[in-house]
Amino acid sequence: MMLPLQSNTPSSLKRIPRSIRWVYSVVCAAILAATLSALPMAAKAQSPDPLPSWNDGQSKRDIIAFVEAVTTVGSPDFVPVDQRVATFDNDGTLWVEQPVYTQGFFAVDRLKEMAAQNPPWASTKPYKTIVSSGLKGLSGIDEAGLAQIIGVTHSGMTPPEFSAIVDKWLASARHPRFDRPFTELTYKPMLEVLAYFRANGFKTYIVTGGGVDFVRAFAEKAYGIPPEQVIGSRIKLTFQMQDSQPELFRQDKIDFIDDGPGKPIGIEQGIGRRPIAAFGNSDGDLQMLQWTVEAGKRRLGVVVHHTDAEREYAYDRNSKVGHLDVALDAAKLDSWTVVDMKADWKTIFPWEK
Repeated sequence: MMLPLQSNTPSSLKRIPRSIRWVYSVVCAAILAATLSALPMAAKAQSPDPLPSWNDGQSKRDIIAFVEAVTTVGSPDFVPVDQRVATFDNDGTLWVEQPVYTQGFFAVDRLKEMAAQNPPWASTKPYKTIVSSGLKGLSGIDEAGLAQIIGVTHSGMTPPEFSAIVDKWLASARHPRFDRPFTELTYKPMLEVLAYFRANGFKTYIVTGGGVDFVRAFAEKAYGIPPEQVIGSRIKLTFQMQDSQPELFRQDKIDFIDDGPGKPIGIEQGIGRRPIAAFGNSDGDLQMLQWTVEAGKRRLGVVVHHTDAEREYAYDRNSKVGHLDVALDAAKLDSWTVVDMKADWKTIFPWEK
C-alpha cells in the first residue's frame, strides 16, 4: 500500500518530481517495515539468561534446548501446555541432604524433646539410642527402628498441628556444617530451573521419599510449589469427630513409601499424567527417571551429581545417604543429563556471592 506524502513533507522534496517522491515513500515504508520485523529477533537475542547460576556447559544447553523444543509451536517435539509436567526429587536435588536427610534432623530433635515426657524411652530401643547419642545414633538403627521413630514423632495430631510443629522447628534449627536454617540450603541453580519451567507453562511437582506433610510445610515458601503438587511418603490418617468437629488424625503406621519403584506409582496416583521431565540425584530416583524418559518422544532426565566437597559435598556410589550407583550408570547408557555440581554451577546456595 502506497503511503501518501504528508503535508509536512520537506520543501526540498516538493521540488522533486512526483514519480521520484513516490519511490521515496515506498522505500521509507519498506525500511520501516523491515525495522519493525527485526525487533522481535533483536529482543529475543537480548533476552536475559534463564539460568544465570549455571556455567555454559552441556547440562545447561540440554535443559534449555529441551524447553525450547517442547514449547515451540510447529516443532516436532511440541507438547501442549496441559501436558507439560516436570517432577523433582527434593533431598539432594533441591536442597542439601548430607550428613542425613533434613527430616532425620527433625525426627531426632523431636524425639529428644518428647523423651522428657516419656522416661521409659531412656532404656527402650530404639529410642534410647537417640536419647543417648542424638544424631549419631541414627546410623545404628535399622529400618524397622527408623519406622518406629518416625511413627512416634510424626503421629497423634492433625495435619495442621503437625505442620505448625515443622514450621516452629525450621524457624530455629540450623545445619551443623553451614550454620544456617535448612530452608536457606536450597540450590540456587535448581530454583532457577523451577522458575524457568513454570515460565514456559510447566507444572512443577516434588516427588520425594520424604514425608509428604513434612515437605508440604515449607515447599511453597522455599520453592513456589503448592501443597497439592507435593507427592511423598505417607503415614495413615483416620477420620474422627472431635468436639462435634470433623478432624483427620495422623497414625503411627506407614501408608506408602514414595521411593524407588514407589515413585512412578505415586506420580500416577497423585498426578495422573506421565512427566516429560524428571530431576533426581540418587538410585531412589531411578524408576522415576526411567518412567519419564523411556516413554518415547522427546523427554528430559537429569541426575544431579554431587561433586563439590568444598562448597557442598562430594558423594555417590559409597554413600549411605543419597546413594548414586545404578542411576549413574543408567544415565550414561540412556543419555540422561548428568549435572556436575562443581563444574556446572557457578553458585550453589542463594546467599553465596
